[in-house]
Amino acid sequence: MITFTCCLIALIVGYFVYGKMIEKMVGIDTEAVTPAYRFRDGVDYIPMPTWKIFMIQFLNIAGLGPIFGAILGAKFGTASFLWIVFGSIFAGAVHDFLSGYLSLKKGGASLPEIIGCYLGERCKKVMCGFIVLLMILVGVVFVAGPAGLLASLTPGYLDTMFWILVIFLYYILATLLPIDKIIGKVYPLFAMALLFMAVGILVMLFVKHPALPELTDGLRDQHPSGLPIFPMMFVSIACGAISGFHATQSPLMARCMKNEKYAYPVFYGSMITEGIVALIWAAAATYFFQENGMDEDNAAVVVDSITKDWLGTIGGILAVLGVIAAPITSGDTAFRSARLIVADFLHVEQKSIGKRLLICIPMFLLSIAILLYSLSDKEGFNMIWRYFAWTNQTLAVFTLWALTVYLQQSKKAYVVTLLPALFMTMVCGTYIFVAPEGLSLPYGVSLALGAVITAAVFSCFVYAANKSRTH
Repeated sequence: MITFTCCLIALIVGYFVYGKMIEKMVGIDTEAVTPAYRFRDGVDYIPMPTWKIFMIQFLNIAGLGPIFGAILGAKFGTASFLWIVFGSIFAGAVHDFLSGYLSLKKGGASLPEIIGCYLGERCKKVMCGFIVLLMILVGVVFVAGPAGLLASLTPGYLDTMFWILVIFLYYILATLLPIDKIIGKVYPLFAMALLFMAVGILVMLFVKHPALPELTDGLRDQHPSGLPIFPMMFVSIACGAISGFHATQSPLMARCMKNEKYAYPVFYGSMITEGIVALIWAAAATYFFQENGMDEDNAAVVVDSITKDWLGTIGGILAVLGVIAAPITSGDTAFRSARLIVADFLHVEQKSIGKRLLICIPMFLLSIAILLYSLSDKEGFNMIWRYFAWTNQTLAVFTLWALTVYLQQSKKAYVVTLLPALFMTMVCGTYIFVAPEGLSLPYGVSLALGAVITAAVFSCFVYAANKSRTH
């Protein structure tokens, strides 16, 4: 418990020390008129209370990510604790804060617009399609699980397909209606439930005081399947450390923020909060695996067992809320974000319901087709999930490089994003070569190829930076 406790304290200290340093570096203009007031349209640009924005942002980026990812990542041992801490403070929170801050400064611009601004128009076009595909995959992977669980809790005639249709109907409403009608009302409640569950598990960790792995035990790989810590763990634990998906959600809240000074607690703070949730679940999962063996791969089973055992009846209710509501609330904002990205790219106004439908209908039809495919093949869903995980981290790489160019051009300390960008480039580059769903090349060869890709990207950055100085 010593390592776990130190990691918990480090996350809190990181928020107040490193986070403040990043905020001071970019320079917040408290007198600036935010997009919520400049472009107020009653649909997407609506001033909202800061506490509500924080709760929505937290639930947007969290969902099941910091729970399921942390549980699967816990199989790697103590290294998972360290990645959650260092990843959250120095990579994820910086990534989330700067992307949210830039969206705020650029009128609530969506992520492809920001990436295009610093990496070029061609990259913007590629990223637009890439991100919309990721948003659709998020919606798909966060439908099947909740629908299956709801089917198991209801009469037989309310089968999985029925609940899939119900969830998609909700997605359509949440995507089309003004942000304060559904999302603004129910998200804070679900976020409170998710936080309450995490706090309950944290208290029980100190009550039960399980023998968790310590730094003194070393960082040896403990995964039962022998998967290498690098790069596998850094893709498995995404939302609890760094996730490209987060930067797609920040513009939703940037369009509702009343003052720039709230960017730090909302964007940096929600990522640190998610890191704390991930750390708690990584520790609880470690205890579960010690007691029940490492052969359980279904994270939902681990969540259900821990909450019911440690929190009783209330825990069971919260488990249902967490496993059903959390992914659904990530799915609906994913589709909403996709609608706004397409609208920004095509310059289609979104005040009229007809223009919103014009974008949403093809998007939902494609997502339903992908979902039906995943249900028709036993390995279909697992394959989609793995590609979603890699796509998610690859998006973080592009965002980090865009942020690095922004800081370099602004003559700010771009090392704060350069180092995470280099590391995540190496992670994603190596993963696609070594992973079973990738090219399945030998580990040493994959590392070498990942290093070549990272060096090539870094060389491009240095060349572009030197070129910009001469003009």
